[in-house]
Amino acid sequence: MNNNTSLIWNIVLSLAVAVLFFLHFSGKPSGDAGVAADGGVVAGRKTVYVQVDSLLKNYEFFKDTRKELENKNFQLENELNTKGRSLQNEVQFFQQRAQTMTPEQARSTEAQLMKKQQDLVAYRDQSAQALGQEEAKKNEELYKNIRSYIEKYNKENGFEYVLGYSLGGGILFANPSLDVTQKILDGLNKEYKGSNASKADSTKKK
Repeated sequence: MNNNTSLIWNIVLSLAVAVLFFLHFSGKPSGDAGVAADGGVVAGRKTVYVQVDSLLKNYEFFKDTRKELENKNFQLENELNTKGRSLQNEVQFFQQRAQTMTPEQARSTEAQLMKKQQDLVAYRDQSAQALGQEEAKKNEELYKNIRSYIEKYNKENGFEYVLGYSLGGGILFANPSLDVTQKILDGLNKEYKGSNASKADSTKKK
């Protein structure tokens, strides 16, 4: 029974986005100089970057989603533990009474226990699959939120590239003056807060 339920303990609810930001606006004029995040001018094309790890760590949508999925995983683990212990108790009780049963009673009880075991395994697999699908949906929503906001942010600033910078990634060095992480983060959290407020008002009206 422990082997049959062991997979659920390995569910990992990590929301990882390898490269979230790469927008190339070919229609924008390149010019001879770019605008830095602090208002200064730097040589080269108009390029800024976002620290991906820092953005995810401080984006309220990501934090709330991770907490929600972790809670659901914890609840599922507890539920499976409870069901598994209950079934184990039934098996032990059957083993204790088996010698006092008729062959027909023993076969019938054994078949019922095997059916309960199969049902528990199926429930575990279905629940794990549902959690995986929900995680994938949240990942997609996370990406869309960030991509959509960066596109709106870029309409006002006209950058040619908004790059995603992370430790160990493809960008080996990034000038801190081109870091717009905080601006993007502030805008994302403001939109998320507004979205939650709208949902709350809608719920109250119902």
